[in-house]
Amino acid sequence: MGQARWFIGVACAASMLINSCSRSSESSARVTIQHEILPQPARVGAAIVTLKLADAAGKPVTGAHIAIEADMTHAGMSPRFADAKETDSGLYQSPLEFSMAGDWVILLHVALPGGKKLEQQFDVRGVRPN
Repeated sequence: MGQARWFIGVACAASMLINSCSRSSESSARVTIQHEILPQPARVGAAIVTLKLADAAGKPVTGAHIAIEADMTHAGMSPRFADAKETDSGLYQSPLEFSMAGDWVILLHVALPGGKKLEQQFDVRGVRPN
């Protein structure tokens, strides 16, 4: 009985040590996306969307492809599409046209250099008329 407890204890300790020393591929693949739209507040017409991509360590993510889909929150409007271009290390920009005042939803379709894909959505509330 004593040897069994000792063996279980060693196995648990080894398991915890292995898990704490190894990095999961999921956590290392985590990407954060910060966004900014200018002018602020957003108005009908031309705008610039700026996106900043960083990995779990806070390092810039370079070489991504970002497709932007902008749609009004109510039915009946055609979505707007744009591609963001990398302007600096981990910094991407795209012109975007808000065709109508109101609330918009921006959906980002991101393809990372390693082939992983992710999507992120954010709202642009109260786009003002000119």
